[in-house]
Amino acid sequence: MKNRVTGIGGLFFKTKDPQATKDWYKKHLGFNTDDYGCTFWWKDSEGKECSTQWSPFKEDTKYYEPSKKDFMFNYRVENLQELIATLKEEGVTVVGDIESYEYGKFGWILDNDGNKIELWEPIDAAFK
Repeated sequence: MKNRVTGIGGLFFKTKDPQATKDWYKKHLGFNTDDYGCTFWWKDSEGKECSTQWSPFKEDTKYYEPSKKDFMFNYRVENLQELIATLKEEGVTVVGDIESYEYGKFGWILDNDGNKIELWEPIDAAFK
């Protein structure tokens, strides 16, 4: 498998008040926030438009489970199905099943410290 992770797809973290956090980042750091947080746009080495998502979650979210951490990283990948199969063969813990949406496919694994990692095969054009 040539490329596994191609970039950071998102930074997700828990906070007491996600709206207040989004408002603070908008006011003080200029984030263009929406209901989900902030989407940063950039171009890869081939000039393709790509996005990275920044999202505060309510501190009681179950989305990061089974991890007990207050954060979750989302990494961009090229072929999620192939990568998940390879990771299973390598003994990596896979959490749940691959899910598909109009903006891409998602899968989840645990790293060696028990951090839940979200793997995303994006369809960036869906955000435009």
